[in-house]
Amino acid sequence: MVRKQIYIEPRQDNSLKKQAHDLGVTEAEVIRRAIDRQMTSVRLSIRDLKAWERERAFITKRMAKGHAPGGRQWKREDAYEERLMRYGR
Repeated sequence: MVRKQIYIEPRQDNSLKKQAHDLGVTEAEVIRRAIDRQMTSVRLSIRDLKAWERERAFITKRMAKGHAPGGRQWKREDAYEERLMRYGR
C-alpha cells in the first residue's frame, strides 16, 4: 500500500464514514473502491470514444463514394445488421 493524505469536504467525510459503517469496511477501503470505479469509468469512456472514431471513419468512407447510380441498393435494416456485425452494438 502507498500512503496518501488528502483533504475532503465535511459532507464527504460524513458520507464516507456512513458508507464505511454500512459496508462494514474501513474508510480507506471505500476510497480505494471509489478510485477503482472512477478508473473503470474513464477506461470505458476512452473505449467509447475509439468506437465513435471507427464509426466516423466508416461514415466518411461511405460518403466519399458519393451517390450510387440509380439510387441506393440497400435497406436501412441492412446497414444496422452490418454495424452490429462490425462493432457488436
